[in-house]
Amino acid sequence: MSWNIRRRTRYALGRTADRWDVRAPRIKSLLQSERPSLLGLQEALPSQVDFVLSALGSAYRSVGYGRSRRGRGERCPIIFDAQRLELLCWEQRALSARPDRPGSISWGNLLPRILVRASFRDRRTGHCVQMVNTHLDHLSPGSRRRSVHCIGQLVAQSPVPVLVTGDFNAGLDAAEMQELTRTYGLLEASGRARRSLGMAWGTLGSYRVPRTEGRKLDWILVSPGILVTAAGANGLRYHGGWGSDHLPVQAVLRLPEQERWND
Repeated sequence: MSWNIRRRTRYALGRTADRWDVRAPRIKSLLQSERPSLLGLQEALPSQVDFVLSALGSAYRSVGYGRSRRGRGERCPIIFDAQRLELLCWEQRALSARPDRPGSISWGNLLPRILVRASFRDRRTGHCVQMVNTHLDHLSPGSRRRSVHCIGQLVAQSPVPVLVTGDFNAGLDAAEMQELTRTYGLLEASGRARRSLGMAWGTLGSYRVPRTEGRKLDWILVSPGILVTAAGANGLRYHGGWGSDHLPVQAVLRLPEQERWND
């Protein structure tokens, strides 16, 4: 699952639906209903990450820290079910000309942008997968293009199948997304799925009834060898509404038999 849960703000966007005390029970109910083995969050503040971990239960763990120079502020954490998945390694990088420098900014974006990468072994099957989670810039196409190039390089170097999740702030036909699919061979999950999880909703719902003609900014991309059993955006409402201005996107995946990583 990938979900931009919208950061908790002091002042809501002029709507009751944007208040965290209204949204939190909706987020909790959806997560407890779905219980994803892997969850990439965007716009998550530390207290929100703690809330998500509490909602999912003691088996879940998180990797990733804030995007600022001191590791504070918004995160793009990867949350995982540690009973199902063994964490092998992880790292966080700034999406900038200085990826090892926390909080660094390049390429036209005004705010720091990051990715979190983690490798896991499925405790049931022994198969391994690498996950990259990110939140690309909302204003600068140039920043997004350079960022996806960095992501693509990591995909190309991975010895195991990869899934990439995030709020890309771009449609699938945008140049930056085309680089991920055409140049680096990633496949958009819902287009590959054997079964659709509901309607093809736009993911930027803005707390309104989902629409199929709405903007789609949130994606799950997978390596060609990964079988997508089912995928789609989750437009279900809980407690009378939606937990974020973005809908979560989900996929049920099966890793290829031949891909194993024994360290």
